[in-house]
Amino acid sequence: MDWLREIDGYCERLGPGYWAEPVNAVTNLAFVLAAVLMWWRTRGARDRIEAALIAVLALIGLGSFLFHTYAQVWAALADTLPIVAYVLIYIYAINRAGWGLRMPQALLLTGGFFPYAAATVPLFGLFPGLGGSAAYAPIPFLILVYAALLHRRAPALARGLALGAGILVLSITFRALDDPLCGGWPLGTHFLWHLLNALMLGWMVEVYHRHRRGIRA
Repeated sequence: MDWLREIDGYCERLGPGYWAEPVNAVTNLAFVLAAVLMWWRTRGARDRIEAALIAVLALIGLGSFLFHTYAQVWAALADTLPIVAYVLIYIYAINRAGWGLRMPQALLLTGGFFPYAAATVPLFGLFPGLGGSAAYAPIPFLILVYAALLHRRAPALARGLALGAGILVLSITFRALDDPLCGGWPLGTHFLWHLLNALMLGWMVEVYHRHRRGIRA
């Protein structure tokens, strides 16, 4: 694999260069700000899962910044891996706190994300206009499944998850519109994916924190 191969995948990028996507690059600061806010919000009552989620949230911002500046294969990996890590940690967190599963069962159910994603990404790929964003579409759908299944057991948690899924659906929509709208809007819409994702991921930490602490929404 050519780790240094250039990737031109977004409307804002018109050529090679470190600052070829200034807005897409700078808006990754939103992830870091969300991480700082949630670190402050959970002070004095933070568990290890929350600490891990917040740390990975900051790493998502860093990885995405690297991708939108260097725009090479290695940077794409730095962009993707923290997102996968966040998803897996969060599924594990809800399996434990939402369902009350013990660690082995929670880990086993969390590992089910991989076959689930492998089965559903091609299905979402059939949706017109989703394009590469189909890879992310299984995530809000899974969150909504969890919300539906938990609505009696933990209604506040379920509502929080559903809201997070709604924000993510909007975020994925703007990600998918980046290329189709490029001709009339050269800046693109990918930066809105960053801003909404930062909001959503920070909110998801808040949802878990409230549930764990028994705080009513």
